Parts: sequence; C-alpha cells; structure tokens
Amino acid sequence: MTLTQRMDPAQLARLGSLPIKARVIVEGALSGLHRASVHGASVEFAEHKEYSPGDELRHIDWRAYAKGDRYYVKQYEQESQLTVYLVLDASASMMFASGAISKLEYAGLSLAALAYLVIQQQDKVGLLACGDRKIETMVPPRARTNHLHDLLSVMDQVMTRGASGDESPAAALTRIAELARRRRALIIVASDLFDSDDETVRALCQLRAQRHDVSVLHILDPHERTFPYDGLTEFHSLETPNKMIVNPSTIRREYLERMEQFLTKVRGTLAAAGVDYHLAGTDQPLEATLLEVLVARSRLQPGRRAS
Repeated sequence: MTLTQRMDPAQLARLGSLPIKARVIVEGALSGLHRASVHGASVEFAEHKEYSPGDELRHIDWRAYAKGDRYYVKQYEQESQLTVYLVLDASASMMFASGAISKLEYAGLSLAALAYLVIQQQDKVGLLACGDRKIETMVPPRARTNHLHDLLSVMDQVMTRGASGDESPAAALTRIAELARRRRALIIVASDLFDSDDETVRALCQLRAQRHDVSVLHILDPHERTFPYDGLTEFHSLETPNKMIVNPSTIRREYLERMEQFLTKVRGTLAAAGVDYHLAGTDQPLEATLLEVLVARSRLQPGRRAS
C-alpha cells in the first residue's frame, strides 16, 4: 500500500487481527518516509560537531584538533535502547463516533502501529490504558518479539471492552513519571484531552520538564470540530448522566468558538513546553497520522532524544 492508495480508518478497522492492522499502518507510513540519521552515543561513528560545554571529553577527536586547532566531538549512530510508554485514553468520551470508527478505536490502532514499529527497532515498549478507575491496565515495557503479541492482546481487550469512566490520562502520566524517574523515556499519549481541570496537559508539560520526550496524538471526531447538527437534538454526556435538548443552530457559533479556543490553548501550551503535538481526526488515514509522528521524530535535535 502506498500513500496514494490509502485505506480509510473504517476499512482498516475491519481488516483482520490487531497485529495485521498495525503492520499495514506501519508499512503505509514507512513507504512515505526516508530513513533519517539518528545520533546518540554508541559504537558506530557518524560525523563531527564542534565541542560545546557539557559534551563528554572522551568523545573529543584529538586528530581533528591537531589539524584545525579546534575541538570537535564525534557523534555516533544511536544504539542505546529506548523505552517507550504508550498511554491510551479509554475514558467514556473516547467512545464517540460520528462514523464507522470511534476515537478509542482510532487511538488504539495508532498506538498499536507505534508498538509494532518500536519492537521492530528492538526498543522497549509498554502500555497504560486509563479511564475506569476500577480497572488498571498496564503492560510493563519490554523489547522481546513475543512481547508485541502480549501488548497488542491487552490493547485489543481494551478496545473490545470499550471506553468507560471519567479518569483522565493524568494519573497514568504521574505513574510513568515515577517509573521512569531514573532514565528518560519517550511517552506517547492518544487522547481527546477533554479534561475540565487541564490535569492531563499539566502532567504532559511536567514530564517534558523532567526531560522526557513527549508526543501527543490529539484524537477528535470530525463532528466535534464542525458541529454539523440541524433540528431539535438531544445531546447526552458520555461521562455523566447529563443530557439536554437544544436547537444546534442557536449554539453552533459559540460551540465552534469554544472549540477553537480549546485547540489553540492546548496546542500553544504544549508547544511552549516542548511537547510534540499532532491533531488527528478519526477520518484521517491512520498511516498519514503515523507518518506525521515519524517525520516529527526524525527532525528532533539530538538533545531532544530520550536515551
């Protein structure tokens, strides 16, 4: 499958088992991505860079210094194992679906593809799913090939069970901060970020302040962004017993203004903190969403990479 032969999310959701879906998404994304050179600290030499305070002295190239009377540091192809935590928002609001695929399904498929890719790169990947405070779902990060089967099995169970509860990803992110306090990690969150107290956004910013690498897939249904309803309509809250009957035309303008304010605030706050942000509609091809994440990752500066 090439990027000109994209499969829409609804078609993909009906395609076989979760591992098959994950592989299809990854293959579609990688077909549009040229491999980028990643620098870290390992055994395979890549190139030089000028020395700056904080660089390790053992990496200074003394031969280059002898030739040019300037200090240069050798950079190396990254070999150190990365630890990746995937956080799936399985709260009730993620069940919303104006079409054939819910936000939960889209988020789960996106993270499943990322898990597949991480294991292919022989890095560690773990999963935390949040939503119902009575159900704790966690798969510790490992790098074994059979670990992918275990992780995707749990992911599939969460997606099949469906979203419930009103717990935001904030508690899961706090848990990760404790688990990864000794070593930086890459944390990828898939959520609609509907959190009245902004706890999730604050937790994401705090993780970034602790020097973790943080990416957000902001999953929204297209109807949540366009509010295309007409005629007297009864709206039900997915996380509370609240419901109301309104004429959409009387509130559409205010709703759209508030949604735009919400998106602007979230995007601006996360960008200011150095968090990679990706807005993904559930009508957007999944491989396009994954490709956007991979391209953003490839452009990160060495200092931003988790190690």
